[in-house]
Amino acid sequence: MTTEQKVKKPLTGEEFLESLKDNREIWLHGERVKDVTTHPAFRNSARSIARLYDALHDPKYKDILTRPTDTGNGGYTQRYFQADKSAEDLFKTRNAIAQWSKLTYGQMGRSPDYKAAFLATLGADPDYYAPYQDNARRWYKEAQERNWFFNHAIINPPVDRNKPIDEVKDVFVHCVGETDEGILVSGSKMVATGSALTNYNFVAHYGALPVPSEEFALVFIADMNTPGVKLISRPSYEMTAAVMGSPFDYPLSSRFDENDAVLVFDKALIPWENVLVYRNVEKANNFFAQSGFLNRFTFHGVTRLAVKLDFITGLLIKALRGTGTDQFRGVQANLGEVVAYRNMFWALSDAMALNPNPGANGTVLPNIDYGLSYRVFMAEGWPRVKAIIETVVAGGLIVQPSSAKDFKNPELRPYIDKLYRGSNNIEALDKIKVIKLLWDAIGTEYGGRHELYERNYSGNNENIRLENLVMANMTGKAAEYEQFAQECMDDYDLDGWVNKTWINPDDVSFFANR
Repeated sequence: MTTEQKVKKPLTGEEFLESLKDNREIWLHGERVKDVTTHPAFRNSARSIARLYDALHDPKYKDILTRPTDTGNGGYTQRYFQADKSAEDLFKTRNAIAQWSKLTYGQMGRSPDYKAAFLATLGADPDYYAPYQDNARRWYKEAQERNWFFNHAIINPPVDRNKPIDEVKDVFVHCVGETDEGILVSGSKMVATGSALTNYNFVAHYGALPVPSEEFALVFIADMNTPGVKLISRPSYEMTAAVMGSPFDYPLSSRFDENDAVLVFDKALIPWENVLVYRNVEKANNFFAQSGFLNRFTFHGVTRLAVKLDFITGLLIKALRGTGTDQFRGVQANLGEVVAYRNMFWALSDAMALNPNPGANGTVLPNIDYGLSYRVFMAEGWPRVKAIIETVVAGGLIVQPSSAKDFKNPELRPYIDKLYRGSNNIEALDKIKVIKLLWDAIGTEYGGRHELYERNYSGNNENIRLENLVMANMTGKAAEYEQFAQECMDDYDLDGWVNKTWINPDDVSFFANR
């Protein structure tokens, strides 16, 4: 065997699909899914992820997507699985995130590099996880060399929110025992987006309420194949698309559906080598911000959203040309607003890379201030873009034949070609292809779920705003802002200007000269 063959390389698409064929327990419509790579609820989404893995080995994309590993194995890795050490490196990594996202048109927010936002921090600052720092180093190496697909589930289900966390032990994740092999965990987390197609679960805590006691203070990794780990899936939009239509009718939901699920642990054994935080309440409550994960997941999120807005902007331009309203001044103004949102999110992505925060051990992290701003404005931006599309494309979104089969009916086709044709000499088939794609993006169940995702996936509406203030207080920025205002107030008092730059109005004041 040659040295080249011994080097661990990132998974290929075929290897990724093969890695999903294990004993994972996925439930849908009251039945256990035997194989997610062949089940019509998951198979095309799985192949969309496999396409990302194949791109790592494709000369067309490899230089943008990858770089040599820093683990000493002589291989290469998707750039975001490795910690960056300069703004220049971080900007190149941003471009790798964007290129991968382009392969799904910005539709898959939980692609493998999303969880790399956390995995790379294991290598940048393994000592943060002491006494489990060796576990952090091992997972950094393993994840970087193979680019394993991790999910995460860090939110408690919306159950008994009127009670303290420690009074909901029958639902929330906690330790129920220890063995020589590891810890036993029971409870559930949500929303395990895309988890059915991943290799490993990353579990931690994030929420308005801190964990109250050691048994809830957990951060760990669980193989999807672990006995006692279950996923209860929501309805599959991919399966609906397959049963009720065709790729022409549902071009997004039929291949990019990231099935959301509730992740359940029923006395699941988590090996000691997969534990990162255990019985450390302070660390379990603060890892979200202190580990660097918050900086990095918002960086991935804003870049993916910017790509999605590139896609939706182009699609909206096509739709408006087809409806013949593209030259109307009011419509152009609305389209310009969509372009402005697109530009704003790309600018935030640029700024996060080019003005980074210092990280541990000579590394850099994407700028957290701009990341926190993205979390607020993403929740406003995508719904606003959706509203603009609904306003300017209007009824054109639902004036569409029922399915591709209508075009294939020779008796019906002449009517379709005449009644559904577009403006600007656009034929009915081309116009409806655009309209169906746009409707799938914003109007179907899949489209509705995307709006909910953009509004909520990075935190609840109060937390994402409050954390901007918390960070400003922690970094001293709030005090700086206050001092800046005080400087202005110090220029004057009741008797007039204290700063000699300006002239007091005593010589002309009506009241002073009465």
